[in-house]
Amino acid sequence: MAHVIDRDKWAEAPDHWQGELQCGAYGSNSCLIFNYLPEIGGGPRLHSHPYCEIFIIRTGTGLFTVGDRQIEATSGQILIVPPDTPHKFTNLGPGPLETTDIHENGSFITEWLE
Repeated sequence: MAHVIDRDKWAEAPDHWQGELQCGAYGSNSCLIFNYLPEIGGGPRLHSHPYCEIFIIRTGTGLFTVGDRQIEATSGQILIVPPDTPHKFTNLGPGPLETTDIHENGSFITEWLE
């Protein structure tokens, strides 16, 4: 069965793609996060997951810490972080950073390390 999920079920802001959705409730082994980070330096603190996370950089440039590597990723690039790998990212600017993050699990499992 197909599911249509209305924006008001996942979006945090009416004018930006910002919010999250745990798709396990709909039969999918994935979760989605839509990030809109308007401020330089904005982003999540260091954390890890027991599954892969895929980052699609839609707009802007981010500095991703993945394990002991620093990776500058920009609009149009895709970054795949392996399971159990500490990671975080920040908006380098100029302008907003927008990403779509795909978690390969039906619900979020996050270990915050900072």
